[in-house]
Amino acid sequence: MGNHPVQVIAVTGGKGGVGKTNVSVNLALALADLGRRVMLLDADLGLANVDVMLGLTPKRTLADVIAGECELRDVLLPGPMGIQIVPAASGTQCMVNLTSLQHAGLIQAFSEIGENIDVLVVDTAAGIGDAVVSFVRAAQEVLLVVTDEPTSITDAYALIKLLNRDYGVNRFRVLANMAHNPQEGRNLFAKLTKVTDRFLDVALQYVGAIPYDESVRKAVQKQRAVYEAYPRSKCSLALKSIAQKVDAWPLPANPRGHLEFFIERLVHPGPPVLGNSA
Repeated sequence: MGNHPVQVIAVTGGKGGVGKTNVSVNLALALADLGRRVMLLDADLGLANVDVMLGLTPKRTLADVIAGECELRDVLLPGPMGIQIVPAASGTQCMVNLTSLQHAGLIQAFSEIGENIDVLVVDTAAGIGDAVVSFVRAAQEVLLVVTDEPTSITDAYALIKLLNRDYGVNRFRVLANMAHNPQEGRNLFAKLTKVTDRFLDVALQYVGAIPYDESVRKAVQKQRAVYEAYPRSKCSLALKSIAQKVDAWPLPANPRGHLEFFIERLVHPGPPVLGNSA
């Protein structure tokens, strides 16, 4: 095993309230269901909620790692369906204001715990702050979650523009969340591409739509993931099909010249891992 590349997916969206954390948690479970070894990083450093959503109580969080009180592997929490969770702190101001050096240290620390994972799902914070930019740039895939409201499209565009113009990120995968029908998802994607095609040099790829589903609210109230609590729900079935697409995305082959998660695996790749479509 050892040095195989890890697929790193940053789930982001610009605006808060579009369901990023729900998508992150349930996508992680759907990928685990396909036999992948999955780690989920709660990268909303100051307002963490992955642990709350799953009814977990972390003994230690990333705040302890930043403070030098423990190693990254000491904060790992076992989650449902065998996923591993890296919990962040909630209500900790200093975590919101980390320096770029501290973000870099955190990203590099993952290299020490990457030997037993195939996929790292990064649930970013809302907005376009430094932490969001650092984590998105360090991932290979950017999964942009949008909903059918004007502010969601506007904020998603603002995030794409910032990442593209200032940091050279030019490929984004788009996922429509809480869609009332499949066409609504496609229309959302069309609205977004209309503005990006006009003003930016980026490639947007449509991943699919997750339908609006009352089961999600019920699962949240139970502090469980909908994929585990209601596996036959519309939302879970959509996530299963999206996870199959995500699983077929090519693995990274070469470093891109800036700080990335698991970069040393790209410089000295080990033997190929069977079972992941390249």
